[in-house]
Formats: sequence, structure tokens, C-alpha cells
Amino acid sequence: MQLSPDEIIYWQMGFIKINATIVFTWGVMLMFFISAKVLERALTRNNKRTRLQNALETIVLAIEQQISAVGLIHPRQYLGFLGTLFLFVALANLLTIFPGYEPPTGSLSTTLSLALCVFVAVPYYGIKQRGLKDYLASYTKPSFIMLPFNIIGEISRTFALAVRLFGNIMSGTMIIGIMLLIAPFVFPVVMTALGLLTGMVQAYIFFILASVYIAAATSANKTQSQLHKNTPVIKPSEEN
Repeated sequence: MQLSPDEIIYWQMGFIKINATIVFTWGVMLMFFISAKVLERALTRNNKRTRLQNALETIVLAIEQQISAVGLIHPRQYLGFLGTLFLFVALANLLTIFPGYEPPTGSLSTTLSLALCVFVAVPYYGIKQRGLKDYLASYTKPSFIMLPFNIIGEISRTFALAVRLFGNIMSGTMIIGIMLLIAPFVFPVVMTALGLLTGMVQAYIFFILASVYIAAATSANKTQSQLHKNTPVIKPSEEN
């Protein structure tokens, strides 16, 4: 039993390897690309919408509402990045129903790559919303002594994001494999359903945590502006 799809090697020449992680990752991306092209042609802007388009719009609106619930203003500008993260992790986990498929999210290299995307996106959106000076100043709050701790916190939560997803998917795959060896005719359906549920939960958690990190990086100006708006202005004639 392999602990990671990295251990399944399909082709190798010297130090160059093509393993299951690479194959299935590119397979999932290819499915996204083909599906996007096919669905793009099926979309209409009139009132005669197909059930498929209604289902897609429901999914997009649900993701957008979740982004807004976290506290991000104008959630549509984050929809492309955060929505892609959720759909990629969800689809990569859901495809485990097919025999021979190994979820690329069961590889630390994949989850670390996704976490690094979040690591880059956080300062990108933070600087975009607040400006470079204001964003960098947030690392020195509440005092300059917190600078190294805030930097370490940014790095450590990136690794935590990667390890959390990797550990949950890997452990779930191992449990299913062990159960299938012990009772191959009793547990397959139940364990597969449990694995699909776990995969969706992990995709949602990864998506929410990424949204929270971006919201924290972009919330300072919003909070200050809200406080400024909510502060009553006392006119000289009202002081007496």
C-alpha cells in the first residue's frame, strides 16, 4: 500500500520521473479545461436557461456567498482564485470513486503547492486593497517587536494548511484500503461514501481558511473606514 501517489512511478529517466501525482493532477486540470470550454458554449443570457446552467449558477452563487460571509467585500474579485481552489480540491477528491485513481491531494507536493498559492495571494490582495505601506505596517502591529512573530506565523500557517489537507486525505485513503483488505464485500460502498464526504469537507475547509487569510490581510482599511463612518460628527452648535 502506497502512502502517497508520489510512490507510484509510471515513467522514469534518470532523475526525471512521471508519477501518479503528476498524471492525475494534469488529468484534473485537463477535465477543468475541457469542461470550461464545453460549458462556455452552452451558456445563454436569455431567459431560456438549461438545467445545467441553473446548476452552475447555483454553485457559483453559493461560493460567492461563502466568500462574502467570511467578510470579504466585493467577493466576485476573489471568486476566480478561491472558487478554483475549492473546485480543484473537491474534484480531485471526488474522483476517488473510479478504480485506479489516486487523489493528487494525497501528495504533500500538491497540497504544499496549493498552500503556496494562498501564501502568494494573501499579500497580493492585501497590497491591492490597502497599499504596500499600509500592508507591510500590519506586520509591526501592535508593536515592532511582533514583526518576526508575524512573519513566522505567515510561514507556519502555510505549512499547516498543506499538512492538514495532505494528512486528512492520506489517512482517509489508508483507512479505506485497510477496510477493503479486511472485508472487501462489506465496507466498499460505506467507506467510499465516507471518503467522498471527507473529501468535500476538506475542500471546504481549505477554501474557508484561504478566504479567512485573505480577509485578514484586506480588512484593516475596511474596519477603519467603518469606524470613521459610524463615529458621529459633533457640530459646534450641538456641544452646548
